This record gives sequence, structure tokens and C-alpha cells, in this order.
Amino acid sequence: MGRPTPRPRSDAVEIFTSIEGYRAWRNGLAPDATVGFAPTMGALHPGHLRLVAESRKANAFTVVSVFVNPLQFGPAEDFSRYPRPFDEDVRLCREAGVAAVFAPEAADFYPPDFSSYCEVEGLDEFLDGASRPGHFRGVCTVVLKLFNIVKPRRAYFGQKDIQQALILKKLVRDLSVDLEMQIVPTVREATGLALSSRNVYLTPDEKTRATALSRGLFLAREAWARGERSARALTGILRSEIESSRPARIDYIEAVSQADLRPAETLSGPSVLAVAAFYGKTRLIDNVLLD
Repeated sequence: MGRPTPRPRSDAVEIFTSIEGYRAWRNGLAPDATVGFAPTMGALHPGHLRLVAESRKANAFTVVSVFVNPLQFGPAEDFSRYPRPFDEDVRLCREAGVAAVFAPEAADFYPPDFSSYCEVEGLDEFLDGASRPGHFRGVCTVVLKLFNIVKPRRAYFGQKDIQQALILKKLVRDLSVDLEMQIVPTVREATGLALSSRNVYLTPDEKTRATALSRGLFLAREAWARGERSARALTGILRSEIESSRPARIDYIEAVSQADLRPAETLSGPSVLAVAAFYGKTRLIDNVLLD
């Protein structure tokens, strides 16, 4: 069976702020209409739009959610100041050919008596899971709920958040969720800096220094391509490059297995080299796949 014909670009994009409103629209689509889905917290950038573009290649309709999920923010994190340029997000979605934007109200999405949560055990013990306790429980809960509402055939996530993507991929498999998970390569600025909604927090100097993240990752990947398999050696290359850029703090630098996201002394199979560091008050993450 060939790929479906994507929905033509349109000046109109449906906007839904209630679950009932979105479901009425979704139920009105033809039974065989494929829906691609890109879950976001808004503040859209070209990385998000790459997810949309990939979805439009394979699906008749593309849906983007815009929802700053309170469950995945810790008490000292930036929930209250997270950028929320909703009108601009809608404009970008319209220009990109998105069929519908689902932007639920928090009170509707999480009613006062909400008490059901979802988590994937094991894969959240390291990297961001160790640094942000409870973060992935919030991610898994919101995404599973979005899957149940949106009912996509395919869902698209960026490689920049590789731990999140692999955790959700396992959630889909373990709970027999009827959709395909697609992980899309990281989109970067010309300097190599991975695109992130949080980049707007960076001063020009911080943004320049933060390019050390990608430089260090690429240098380590080159060493891996030449045959280096020592995690200590590879993370040392990355650490040296980042420390020279004077970050406010390095949160973690790890080489982990793609299968279980656990640190390994020797990289003997598909792996991830990942980093999280602060420039000023802004926490940035990045990674490369060693596959």
C-alpha cells in the first residue's frame, strides 16, 4: 500500500481548546484518514516544524498539540516563565500545513480530582531521569493521555530529547498503543547548537559558548568512528570541550546503551553520548547516537 496523499496546505487551521471539541473533529474524519501527531509545549522553532514536515509526508492530516505540561516541571524549574507565544505558534502551524492545533486548558486536561499517572520503570534512572525526579512520569502521563485523545497513526519526536523518545517508544510497545513512533534527527543552528525553545533565555555570549556542546559531541563521535570504544575516553573529549566554554554547571556527561540507557564502560553496541549543562540559568541538553 502506498503512502496517503497529504492534505494540501491551507490558510485555515482548526484550533481546539477542549477535548470534546477535538474529538468531534477527529471523529468526523474518514475512517481510513491517517493522522500524524507532533506533541509540543509550544514556542515552536524549526525543529518542531521538521516533525510537522515528516508527518505531512506520510499522513493525510497532521495535528500539533500545544500544552505546557505542569506535571513534568519540578518545583524549582521554569514552568511559570516557559515561553508561550501561542499566536505565533498558530501562524507557524498554518504556514506548515498543520490541520489542527490541540491546545487544551489545564483545568480541562487535568481536572481537580485527577490522580492517574503512567511511568516506564528503569529507563528513567539515569541522565535527565536522575537530574529531574518525577519528570518522566509527567511526560509519560501527558503523552499517553494525548495519544488517547488525538488517536494518531504515527507520532513524531525529536532526537534531541532522546531519553524521552526511547522511554515513550517503550511505553508504546509495553502498553500495546496502536501507533508508530518516529524519532526525527536533531535540527541545529548553523553553529551546531541544537534548537530548543529554551534557547531564547540565552544571552548572546551564553549562546556562543553553548556551541561547545555540539562541538564536543561531534569530536567524541569522530573518535568513536575511528574505533575508540572507551566511555571514559569519549566523555573526556566531550568534557574538555565543554569546560573550556565556562558553563555555569555541567549536570551530566554520560555514554549509555540505547537499549536500557545505562552507563557502560565500553561501548559494544548502539549507544548514546549525552550531555546536560547550564549556561547562565538555562539548562541545555544534547546528544549524538553512536550506532
